[in-house]
Amino acid sequence: MEGQRKEVVHGFGFEQKHGKQRVRVGRVWKDPTTGSHHFVEWNVGISLLSDCIPSYVNDDNSDIVATDTMKNTVYVKAKECGKQITAEDFAILLAKHFTSFYKQVTGAIVKVVEKPWKRVYIDGQPHKHGFELGSEKHVAEVVLSKSGVLKVSSGIEDLALLKTTQSGFEGFIRDKYTLLPDTRERLLATAVTATWRYTFDNLESIPTKPLYFAERYLEVRKVLVDTFFGTPSKGVYSPSVQSTLYQMAKAVLNNFLVVSSIQLKMPNLHFLPVNLPNAQNPNVVKFADDVYLPTDEPHGSIEASLSRLHSKM
Repeated sequence: MEGQRKEVVHGFGFEQKHGKQRVRVGRVWKDPTTGSHHFVEWNVGISLLSDCIPSYVNDDNSDIVATDTMKNTVYVKAKECGKQITAEDFAILLAKHFTSFYKQVTGAIVKVVEKPWKRVYIDGQPHKHGFELGSEKHVAEVVLSKSGVLKVSSGIEDLALLKTTQSGFEGFIRDKYTLLPDTRERLLATAVTATWRYTFDNLESIPTKPLYFAERYLEVRKVLVDTFFGTPSKGVYSPSVQSTLYQMAKAVLNNFLVVSSIQLKMPNLHFLPVNLPNAQNPNVVKFADDVYLPTDEPHGSIEASLSRLHSKM
């Protein structure tokens, strides 16, 4: 690209660039008129072409833009985007910043990959702050013995769900190792793995209706999703992933007598609010729950099973 050139250093041809990769940022825009939220998750990669050869050959870092600065710039520029923009526009904005703000920078390569989060629709209505990521898998397992004993299970793997508000976590054990603050306002994201077992125990008991299990799968999925998000306009408050998991499992058993038990695994995929100090103000600058650092490693691991008293998991 323009600005990339080979330098002659100590008799050698020399090319260089440096940057920051896999800078993950979640951005929420809140429409004060409609109350609807808009959400994107971007994975940003930055490579700068710059005149900083002295850092390589003379131990002089005075012309280097630190990669940590690049990371922080992504979050600050995301915050400055007061209106919803595209990934392309955000990449242009970052590239323009790096090439104009730093005289040493001769070129910038910015790549933004957007995850396909889409707005949830419940009962035909768009949810104001609920989003889901497609691509979950439909799983079926049948165990049949020679004697005719049958076990039928269905499931969902990697049902990615996210809501930008109506979630908190407080009142947990605190000790000298605890740094997590109490909160009643956080972004909640998970990738649900659900496995439910039907009551059918022999081949003769299997319903003969065509596509019966396909219909049940969609119905169970809908109950799981509806329970997680709540009503389209107001949602439902989640005091913990544990509580939400239990409510989802209970709703399935309450709605489907043909389901004898259900197991849910719901990792807590953390979106950490970005709070940055700066040179003028060393105190932490609050970003008001609208700019986040997405991270799924490490993540919380929450799972449980719920069954009718007469059933066996």
